Amino acid sequence: MTGPLALYEKMKQNWLGGLTELDEDLWADDVVVETPYSRSRIEGKATWLAHAREGRAAMPPVRFDEVREIAVHETKDPEVIVVEYELTGTALATGKRGTGRFVGVLRVRDGRIVLWREYQDVAAMAETLS
Repeated sequence: MTGPLALYEKMKQNWLGGLTELDEDLWADDVVVETPYSRSRIEGKATWLAHAREGRAAMPPVRFDEVREIAVHETKDPEVIVVEYELTGTALATGKRGTGRFVGVLRVRDGRIVLWREYQDVAAMAETLS
């Protein structure tokens, strides 16, 4: 069975590999994706994938250059990890490079992500993309 650490590693590979679409196989049909600072809660794989596609289409093109792992916290619940990381990217239109800090809570069940709660450094992302 694939656990949360393995799926987090797969997510990082996808970010750095330039994957332009979300890897649909990572997400459970009943996934919940939350970004509390933007007060967003999305329920269901189809809804999440549609939301992510729309968001990426509206965003200026970006290349992710580096993921620096700050910490991975295993929890008493084997389905859950908490990850702290920095994601560095380059806005392709301007060449501007920036780094944002993130904290993610990842819950995996039956080899699929059932919860991804991400606390994003929205200001750093906006600055890089402006």
